Amino acid sequence: MMRFETLARIAGLADTLPSADEEARAAAARRQDSLTKPPGSLGRLEEIALFMAAWQGTERPRIARAQALVFAGNHGICAQGVNPFPQEVTAQMVANFAAGGAAINQLCRVNGAELSVIALDLDRPTADFTAGPAMTEAETLDAMNRGAAAVDPQADILTLGEMGIGNSTISAALCAALFGGEVAEWVGRGTGSDDAGLRRKADAIARGLARHPDRPPLETLAALGGREQAAICGAVLAAREARIPVILDGFICTAAVAPLFAADPRLLDHCLVGHVSREPGHAKLLSAMGKTAILDLDMRLGEGTGAALALGIVRAALACHDGMATFADAGISGP
Repeated sequence: MMRFETLARIAGLADTLPSADEEARAAAARRQDSLTKPPGSLGRLEEIALFMAAWQGTERPRIARAQALVFAGNHGICAQGVNPFPQEVTAQMVANFAAGGAAINQLCRVNGAELSVIALDLDRPTADFTAGPAMTEAETLDAMNRGAAAVDPQADILTLGEMGIGNSTISAALCAALFGGEVAEWVGRGTGSDDAGLRRKADAIARGLARHPDRPPLETLAALGGREQAAICGAVLAAREARIPVILDGFICTAAVAPLFAADPRLLDHCLVGHVSREPGHAKLLSAMGKTAILDLDMRLGEGTGAALALGIVRAALACHDGMATFADAGISGP
C-alpha cells in the first residue's frame, strides 16, 4: 500500500509512478479504425476507449469492478460565516449516504459502482485558515494515507467525490493560491450563499492568501485545504500506482487535486473529469489544467454524482469499443 511520509517528496512521484501504455493505446486505435463505423464518428467515446486502453494496458479494456469513494470532512473556515448550513449537515449527509438515500447512492447503483464513504474526523474540523494553517503536515499526510488506503487495487476504475460544509470556500482558496487571478473569479454560491455570503467567502479567502503566500503546492494544500481534499489526493496517487483510471467529480474534487497538478501535471495523466460544475471556478480551473470534462449538465451537488454519471458514459464507450463488429467480422466493405 502506498504511504506518504513527507509532502516534499510527492512532486517527485511523477518520475516513478506508472505511465500510460502507448502500445496498448495504439492497438486500441487500430481496433477503432477497423470497427463498422466511419473513423472518428463516435467522437469523444473513441478517445475515452483509447484512454482506458492505455491505463489498463490492454487493447480491449473492460470494467468488471468500479469503485466509488466519497470523503467527508469539516472546516474551521466556517467560523467566518462562509456557509448558510451548519457543519452538522456533513455528518447528517454521511448518515444519509449510509442509508442509501442520497443522489450518489442512486447514480452508483444504476452505473454499477460500489460506493464507500469515509468520514474524516468530523468532530475535529480543520483550523480556520485566516488565523493559521488549516492542517499540519502530519494531519495532511494522515488524510492522504487514509485516502490511499481506501483504494481497492483490484478495481478497474475509480470515481471520486466529497462532502463537507464549507469546502467550496476551501476549493476557491486553493485555486486562487495555485493559479492566481481575482479571488471573486473563483468564488461561487456553493450550497446557496447569497450576495453577502459571497462577499464573506471572498474576504475570508483573501485574508487566507495573505497569511499563507507563495507556498509550494502541497504545503498550500496543508495551509488552505481540508482532510477530504488531502484524502482525494492520496486516493488519486494510490490509483496511479495500481494503474487504475480515475474519474474526478466537479469543482471541489478537481480543486482538491489541483496541488498535485501544480506540483507536476503528469500526476493527473490518469484522471478524467466527470462533468463541468455550475460553480463558476470550475471551467476556469479546467482551462488552467488543460482538461475537458465528459458531461456538462448544470450540476453542482458534489458527492461524486457527476463522476458516477460519467462512469455510465465510460461504460458505453467500452461497450462500443469491445462489442462492435469489425468490417471483416461483418462482411462489410471498409474504406
